[in-house]
Amino acid sequence: MITQSTNGILVSVECYYQQEYSNPDNMHYMFAYRITIENNSDYTARLIRRHWEIFDSVGEHKQVDGEGVVGEQPTLAPGESHQYTSGCNLKSEIGYMEGYYTMERQFDGKLFEVEIPRFNLIAHYKLN
Repeated sequence: MITQSTNGILVSVECYYQQEYSNPDNMHYMFAYRITIENNSDYTARLIRRHWEIFDSVGEHKQVDGEGVVGEQPTLAPGESHQYTSGCNLKSEIGYMEGYYTMERQFDGKLFEVEIPRFNLIAHYKLN
């Protein structure tokens, strides 16, 4: 598990290669990741947007921006957490993702960024 804290918001990531959804003959490698966002700050914060940088070892670089995460914009009071699972497909068996969430402090409306730590996307058989 990879973790990083920014402005009192802790982001933890676990990643899994999805062999059953991958098709190497067609350069299609599927990965799932589970993210836990914990609010360890003194204020309530709402997740507004996400920004991803996705790198593939075949040289592809994609940026993905969108509202919230998996259709939600969770609001986290101090001590609360939110967990979700999503996925990413690559054209090779090795890559990585990183990015940030744009969050809003509820008491004053100030926007701030929370880093999502870089995590590797590696098909398990490449680690042997």
